[in-house]
Amino acid sequence: MEATVVKTGTEDKTWGGGNQPLKASYGKMMMWFFIVSDALTFSGFLASYGFSRFKFVDAWPIADEVFTHFPFLHGVEAPMYYVAFMTFILIFSSVTMVLAVDAGHKMKQNKVILYLFLTIIGGLIFLGSQAWEWATFIKGDYGAIETKGGQIIQFLDKEGERVAIRDFVAINDADRIPQTRENGLWFVQDSEYLPSVTFNQVKEGFLANDNLLVRLQHKDEHGQHIILSREESIAKVVNDGQLVVEGANLRHNEYGHPLFANFFFFITGFHGFHVATGVLINIIIFFNVILGTYERRNSYEMVEKVGLYWHFVDLVWVFVFTFFYLV
Repeated sequence: MEATVVKTGTEDKTWGGGNQPLKASYGKMMMWFFIVSDALTFSGFLASYGFSRFKFVDAWPIADEVFTHFPFLHGVEAPMYYVAFMTFILIFSSVTMVLAVDAGHKMKQNKVILYLFLTIIGGLIFLGSQAWEWATFIKGDYGAIETKGGQIIQFLDKEGERVAIRDFVAINDADRIPQTRENGLWFVQDSEYLPSVTFNQVKEGFLANDNLLVRLQHKDEHGQHIILSREESIAKVVNDGQLVVEGANLRHNEYGHPLFANFFFFITGFHGFHVATGVLINIIIFFNVILGTYERRNSYEMVEKVGLYWHFVDLVWVFVFTFFYLV
């Protein structure tokens, strides 16, 4: 087998094997191999998301109408603001990681400790924000009705503003008693999903309020949701309505097509797992730096290797943010 000849300036250098091809250590090469393979995995997930969205484009939720919440600002419409904040925090943590790697090259232990600490804080803030976003997405905001054909219908007033089910539902005095092993059935399929109100209560409240209309999950040729007239809305609710949907899970989604929720949980959850792993590794490296492990080795290459992983995680989120939230 012929050796590879690498020309640098006027000299010809031949790599004859050894443990540093391309002047990179074995550990850094393995990290690059992992990053490339993981990038292909995320690419497959995002491609699947793209194909599914294209197939159901007329029923796909609009991100600006789904992610509208901001912590401690209840009732304030802030579409995508908090997701943008999360993205900024993660990108800023990538900057602090660059500074930590640079300080390591200069053998400045205290600066490595400072910047690694800031990186860890940024990762924890992102994870906490993602957990809050998941909880808000699962809980839902307005509620909707799922038809017999699996379509989602939402409620508006005649001014075109969304109306929550809880604002017009007809509450009766009878308590809803869930079936348990002690008082009745001990196993019922889908028994874990029990909305706070019944379909009949929603239907009665809707019929009693002449100011309400129905909006379909499907869109017209202009990309806008189809809004039915009052007569069409009544017919849709009475004849096709079947199930009350509050929030989103792997089977029901008040915002639109169920696949949107499936991809949201899977892709953001998989990325969140990577961030959590990166935070854990950063914490281990952080304490090693404090103990002087890399000072004694006279090398902070381990910080550089975990930095490669952290930059990859940040870059993946940029793509997730772009394709899932913005496009």
